[in-house]
Amino acid sequence: MIPNAVVTVGVFDGVHCGHDAIIRRLLDAAREKKGESVVVTFWPHPRLFLTPEGAGLKYLSTLREKRELFEKKGVDHFIIIPFTRELSNYSSEKFIKEIIVGKVNAKCLIVGFNHHFGKNREGSFESLKSLAVKYEIDVEQVDARMVDKYNVSSTRIREALNSGDIPLANRLLGYHYSINGTIIGGKKIGRSLGFPTANVLPKERYKLVPKDGVYAVYIKIGDDILKGMLNIGLRPTLNNGENGKSIEVHIFDFKHQIYGKDVQVRFVDRIRDEVKFSSVDQLVEQLKKDKTMARKILSSEG
Repeated sequence: MIPNAVVTVGVFDGVHCGHDAIIRRLLDAAREKKGESVVVTFWPHPRLFLTPEGAGLKYLSTLREKRELFEKKGVDHFIIIPFTRELSNYSSEKFIKEIIVGKVNAKCLIVGFNHHFGKNREGSFESLKSLAVKYEIDVEQVDARMVDKYNVSSTRIREALNSGDIPLANRLLGYHYSINGTIIGGKKIGRSLGFPTANVLPKERYKLVPKDGVYAVYIKIGDDILKGMLNIGLRPTLNNGENGKSIEVHIFDFKHQIYGKDVQVRFVDRIRDEVKFSSVDQLVEQLKKDKTMARKILSSEG
């Protein structure tokens, strides 16, 4: 049991700008009540159980990333509730009684503007207020957050990433979207072209990979943050009929051996679509232009 727990509940995929107001109020309320702040989240995503299209859902953040983001914001406790078929059938009252009050010992519950809970999302803020009286907890609702005329949501961020609109996704997130991976061996074709690349194997298959194309990126290796450009796609000019998508990064002014190293790729902007060129020479000329553009984008970031 957490003493005098001030709690918020949600999936919090991406821990984006829309969640910031909830977290700020959570931390303020915990200080006011001399309690401890608690984030309760679910794993896997409830949509995997609740909607037919959920099976193909890609996440904006892994559990580890969520935990790190909440820790940076100053949250005291991060609790993961396994989302099961049984839990999906809980009524809103059973969820409040057994989980929020029974297990977490909540004295105050803070939710977002469109929060629903319980089977078939039957629990609204109005019903929550009635349950709060019954179970002697305070409840608060936080208004929606707007950024660039958009109502911030994980769905809107996924749409931006899937369309290649990295600047919008980053504004809605409040930070650079990133993918963590391991550098694996490739065919070293890029080296022969004057653009050595490192193949990035994402650590989690359920993490969303942005739209195919060429990107300006930062690459974090250990404590170093480097600049580079990255290609996501099938490498149509060089693949010789091979199948399979790859993620390849060219790190500027970098000659070290990094096979087997863990890296984080941070997306800054999309430069262009992936294109099949009529010759390798045309590809090399385009890569030179891409590198100039990537440097310009990253320099403007400061």
